[in-house]
Amino acid sequence: MISSLATLESQIQAEDLHDAASVEAFRIKYLGRKNGLLTDLFSQIGKIAPEERKAYGAAVNTLKQLVEARLTAAQAFVEAAQKQAVAQAIDLTLPGRMQPVGGLHPIRQTMEEIKRIFLSFGFGVAEGPEIEEDWYNFSALNFPPDHPARDMQDTFFVEAPNNENGGVVLRTHTSPVQVRTMQNTQPPIRIIAPGRVYRNETITYKSYCLFHQVEGLYVDEQVTFADLKQVLRMFAEAAFGVGVKMRFRPSFFPFTEPSAEVDIWWQNEDGSGRWLEILGCGMVDPNVLENCGIDSEKYTGYAFGMGVERIAMLRL
Repeated sequence: MISSLATLESQIQAEDLHDAASVEAFRIKYLGRKNGLLTDLFSQIGKIAPEERKAYGAAVNTLKQLVEARLTAAQAFVEAAQKQAVAQAIDLTLPGRMQPVGGLHPIRQTMEEIKRIFLSFGFGVAEGPEIEEDWYNFSALNFPPDHPARDMQDTFFVEAPNNENGGVVLRTHTSPVQVRTMQNTQPPIRIIAPGRVYRNETITYKSYCLFHQVEGLYVDEQVTFADLKQVLRMFAEAAFGVGVKMRFRPSFFPFTEPSAEVDIWWQNEDGSGRWLEILGCGMVDPNVLENCGIDSEKYTGYAFGMGVERIAMLRL
């Protein structure tokens, strides 16, 4: 009997297990509940002479362990082969896969990042026309009739019939969006106004007739310059890194009073550095609030504006 078990061991070792079907057939042949060879051998243990029973049982157990080991190895091999076949399969009837082409322009990347930062501060996004009426671009913002910005040398004027709001221009800043928002929305107002703006500039390596701005506006009761400083500090750290050195310098803009310009310290690799301007800001002039139908005795506000190209050059 023991010798026949040795023959069976050789048979188990010689079985060809190359695919799922042969593995399943092997399992049924040796471990099947009804006709499995090892199942039958285990059922015969009670019929073996007592003096041979121990050796017989040990031999059958060894065969079972061999069958299970071969099954485990074969199943792993078949599963790996199936996964590889799926991974390498090519369906020639499928349409081609489009490869990504190009990417976002650095200006667009920077503008989206600025928007993301201010959206996280609770600001909304407002937009307006790029071809704008004089009143929204200048008069409502406290620009006097003789202000240099109104000259042909600084502004692109559009040929169009004049109306009660004056002539038509390509907007020189996104501040008209603030005016339109204040006209149509009651405080509290908290928005940024991103977009293209136009200046009648000589085209050089340093200047162009078109650039991009993001302006911001917050109007509510008891808004202070300290609120403005805090939000710009938060922006500078989000855009240029925590701990960035910044300063506020007194300045002048027709639509804010007091007004300031904000610089950050730019450190060179050799340890030297300099202050670089990143934006202008200030408290909204009461005249601007009144021009937009907002009670300047009850409400105050701050505004700021930055050139996206400048921010992009400092960040990228």
